[in-house]
Amino acid sequence: MRAPKKVALVHDWLTGQRGGEKVLEVLAELFPEAPVYTLFHLRGSQAPDIENRTIHTSVLQKMPLARTKYRSYLPFYPLAVELFDLQDYDLVISSSHCAAKGIIPRPDALHVSYIHSPMRYAWNAYHTYFSGARLGPLSRWVVPPVVHYLRLWDESSSSRTDVFVANSRNVARRIAKYYRRRAAVIPPPVDTEFFRPGPEKTEDYFLIVSALVPYKRIDRAVALFNRTGRELRVVGSGPDLKRLKKEARPNIRFLGSLAPEDLLRTYRRARAFLQPWEEDFGIAVLEAQACGVPVAAYGRGGAAETVLHGRTGILYDEPTAAGLGEALDNLERLPFNKTAARNNAMRFSRKIFKNRMSRFISRAWAEKAGST
Repeated sequence: MRAPKKVALVHDWLTGQRGGEKVLEVLAELFPEAPVYTLFHLRGSQAPDIENRTIHTSVLQKMPLARTKYRSYLPFYPLAVELFDLQDYDLVISSSHCAAKGIIPRPDALHVSYIHSPMRYAWNAYHTYFSGARLGPLSRWVVPPVVHYLRLWDESSSSRTDVFVANSRNVARRIAKYYRRRAAVIPPPVDTEFFRPGPEKTEDYFLIVSALVPYKRIDRAVALFNRTGRELRVVGSGPDLKRLKKEARPNIRFLGSLAPEDLLRTYRRARAFLQPWEEDFGIAVLEAQACGVPVAAYGRGGAAETVLHGRTGILYDEPTAAGLGEALDNLERLPFNKTAARNNAMRFSRKIFKNRMSRFISRAWAEKAGST
């Protein structure tokens, strides 16, 4: 069986380091010579192994305000990814939560798509991003037909993928619902060597680490902590930052994006980690557990697969500020064990992810080669 001579990696955009970029880093380790194709790239935003390789950006990279307003070009993402010339590559691996899986591979190439989520804007998070309260009079007429077009494109372009990998059973169900395709489930990597318990003493603050975007529902935590007066620290940036800061009282601090060592110390000192939204998977929940920190998370989506209710944290059912408050009360009474939390996180280590992805891609390539 011949090995693939040329491999390409495709990722939606490279503007920060979140869960999707951590998956891309491991894929880059598996294929050290593979270039990266992406819609947008902010230089210096990625780990050295990504920054130091060939990165091809889309035609949207040079559009006005693309550095800060790249999400505004959403209607043009399908065209931009289809313009990538991937005809020289035997194997294409896309890492996608938006449009990357819609690339056009060579007919005889193998396309493996790792799905963080089907396009949220068009499917399960549509009403969170585009509710009437968030849209002006003109947008209420323009957005629905544009998103309808994106749904049609997202579903039809799924046929360009040979095999799907989902980051969770939660996302595999969405792939089955929206694309009518099966997906293998390989959870994303957690850097359990870096995120580990340390000597820091626990302080009396609660912690959220997240991109500040609508579907994350950070406003629920802000509403609760505004009422209780307890200290909340929020790590991350995004388009909702200005609005959330305006709503928050002084006991809520927004720390922005932190350097890795600062983030590690912030995890270790936290009283508990909070996730008041439904996450596709949720790497930060496991980073907290790897540091020996308990978790209170809304019990749908990825958290149901990563938090051991009653042992490493609390899962709650009511997606409101009141539901989160009740979960924190229950968390206070939980006989929490740091070792159990870390052992749970170790099931999702980088080494395990790398081995599983390597074996999966090898099998998929062997089956593709055997059928031709």
